[in-house]
Amino acid sequence: MFIDSHCHLDFPEFQTRLPEILANMKAAQVDHALCISVDLPDFPNVLKLAQDHPHLYASVGVHPDYEDTPEPSLEFLVETAARYPKIVAIGETGLDYFRMADRSYDSLEWQRERFRTHIRAAIASRKPLIVHTRSASADTIRILKEEGADQIGGVMHCFTESYEVAKAAMDMGFYISFSGIVTFKSAKDLQETCKRVPIDRMMIETDSPYLAPIPYRGKTNEPAWVAKVGEYIADLKNIPVEKFADHTSNNFFQCFQIDRNLS
Repeated sequence: MFIDSHCHLDFPEFQTRLPEILANMKAAQVDHALCISVDLPDFPNVLKLAQDHPHLYASVGVHPDYEDTPEPSLEFLVETAARYPKIVAIGETGLDYFRMADRSYDSLEWQRERFRTHIRAAIASRKPLIVHTRSASADTIRILKEEGADQIGGVMHCFTESYEVAKAAMDMGFYISFSGIVTFKSAKDLQETCKRVPIDRMMIETDSPYLAPIPYRGKTNEPAWVAKVGEYIADLKNIPVEKFADHTSNNFFQCFQIDRNLS
């Protein structure tokens, strides 16, 4: 019924709980999940999860928050994405100026160059991008345009920006993915944006172990709880939850080029 388009099942919070987490997914009718790479040393663990479980998929990439970590080359990303069928996306990549607010703009050029490498790898490998942007939406959209990201598209994950940013991304073929943040009482602006994003351009996610939705806020998030995100948005948009689940699942399979009949 539902799909978690972005989670981190390789993180330490899940190491002793994986059978329970997968059982909870099944009970909540969360049929698939995409496990996201954030750095190269931990990438093998992400890949193994996808290879060991038919209903899990993987990405390859390095998060913009990770400065002191091996840098991914264009060749590595392209070759790795081609080698393993369970890798369905490049990322997560993007820009994050929030956690580095005390740094000068010029000192963050490494983030922008890393982002460009990922975009070029996505285009070369024909795999969609998973984009993280925080306090950097103008540069994110600018670089996506400059690098021709509309050739491949992807998803703006854990979206918290304005509708104007969402529209600019959708115009380049990107989907907009909402996390548990949209359920928070303080997220009124995001809820209004969510109302305006059409369901044929929308996905849902947990970003677990972070950002648990209401009524689990403050707890360790898990993929099963993406159902709460879906139920909340269906109610927000005043559409049947089954219709919303079907649309967002179809969007997932279309974006990541997965044959739904074989999944």
